[in-house]
Amino acid sequence: MRVTKKLLWGSAAAAAALFLSACAPQAGTDGGEGTDGEAAESVTVGVITSETGPLAGYGEQYLEGFRAGLDYATDGTGEVDGTTIEVDYRDDAGNPDTAVTIAKELIGEGVQILAGSASSGVALAVAEQAAQNQVLFISGPAAADALTGINEYTFRSGRQSAQDVATAGTFLDDIEGRKITVFAQNNAFGQGNQAAVEAILGAQGATVDAVLVAEDVTEFTPFAQQVVAGEPDLVFVAWAGATSGAMWQAMSQQGVLDAVPVVTGLGDAATFGAYGEASEQISFLNHYFAGANDSEVNTAMIEAVEEAGGTPDLFTPDGFTAALMIVQAIREGEGTVDGMIEALEGYEFEGPKGTTTVRVGDHALIQEMYQVRLVADGGSFVPELVDTADAEAVAPAEAE
Repeated sequence: MRVTKKLLWGSAAAAAALFLSACAPQAGTDGGEGTDGEAAESVTVGVITSETGPLAGYGEQYLEGFRAGLDYATDGTGEVDGTTIEVDYRDDAGNPDTAVTIAKELIGEGVQILAGSASSGVALAVAEQAAQNQVLFISGPAAADALTGINEYTFRSGRQSAQDVATAGTFLDDIEGRKITVFAQNNAFGQGNQAAVEAILGAQGATVDAVLVAEDVTEFTPFAQQVVAGEPDLVFVAWAGATSGAMWQAMSQQGVLDAVPVVTGLGDAATFGAYGEASEQISFLNHYFAGANDSEVNTAMIEAVEEAGGTPDLFTPDGFTAALMIVQAIREGEGTVDGMIEALEGYEFEGPKGTTTVRVGDHALIQEMYQVRLVADGGSFVPELVDTADAEAVAPAEAE
């Protein structure tokens, strides 16, 4: 189904009023039916995400996309079949406890639709509240695989870690019988990536091993040499933090990048200059960048975000897609949460990442992913599309 409507973003005064409009439930304002069985006059959506804290940048990208998506999805009216969409924005600061408190407040005020979450910890906590209180929750950039299928009330508007790992596998023509080495820090993040590669690519016939490096290590030469000595067919790098530059320098100097394809995830634009001399030798899997595709919806999103003074980035489509899903839920949900769930399950639409589908069984969002490289552009680097990974080819295994 093609989404063809757009949404107008209200004035500052109207936006401020939204915080006051979601008070105790009243006929026609709680997301349900009006007093005469007609459509509700207004529906309030509670958006809970990071406006401050360590993930504030991701939250900003999400919100820019969300505003553009609402404008697009209602043709600039701010309404769905006569029902006005009001939005109550709340800052979770990346703290799950704060998010739970906010979610409880919004639900207590009669809000039946929640969206947001840059942090996986926040998303998991809000998903629990959604199930306990039987409200709809559409999570955003949070990538934890555990969100998929966590309960019938939770959907996602972004990708998940399993789709990242599956995209890494597309850099090999045939995974069966190939050796993949995970190069990562020896912490929960690195161990989690190792487990994901073993579960996803190992299940496709790859042999998976790992070179895990203690977080306090600052000299990476011996570890890079260990990778080369292992003669893998592909190296999957999962790394974060201040030592990234030194790690990539060692990988380059020890010939890892010359000897074997090295794949890692390309983050938001702020990270494009972080790879130094290794930049043009790394293969990047990617969720989104502004040049990922030339679809009509992507173009509309980019233009709207830029016109509003923003810059499309890694998680902009997650907000845009959330808005499209919310409009679908309100339009087809007949004023009930159960109806909204039914309206979203199996929903296929054109989003910023092309044809996108909400999987019925576990609410995973099936979407295309990208192979990208960084190319020098003056004194910086910019992403360039290498190939598109088919949505079904990188779909996560269905949660039970």
